[in-house]
Amino acid sequence: MKNTRDNGLSDRRKATADAKKLLLDNYRMAKEAAEPHLEARQAERLALATARDERRAARERAKTEEREQALAAAREAAEAATAADRAEADARLEAETSRISRVIEDEAARKAKRDQRYAERKARQR
Repeated sequence: MKNTRDNGLSDRRKATADAKKLLLDNYRMAKEAAEPHLEARQAERLALATARDERRAARERAKTEEREQALAAAREAAEAATAADRAEADARLEAETSRISRVIEDEAARKAKRDQRYAERKARQR
């Protein structure tokens, strides 16, 4: 069987134009049918984006608070270490002062005993 229909250039162009028109009409109908759902989807996306931003802000606040607490703890530890060092230095100074005063007192007591013996020896010689 022979193809009785002669597909000329104008027939092919008309078929292409009809196909494009049909595709465009289908697209428009699908777009109009989806419009109510589109607004709902956009509202849902906006709500999700807002919730995501709120969660991100909450995480940032938590991180900032945690960082501040860590800095405060480090400051307190540094202050405690400084106070402990100061107390240790004061204790060492006090111990050194006490030792020096005991040495001086012992030296004075030894001199007093020596002077006493010297005085007793002179008293016996007279």
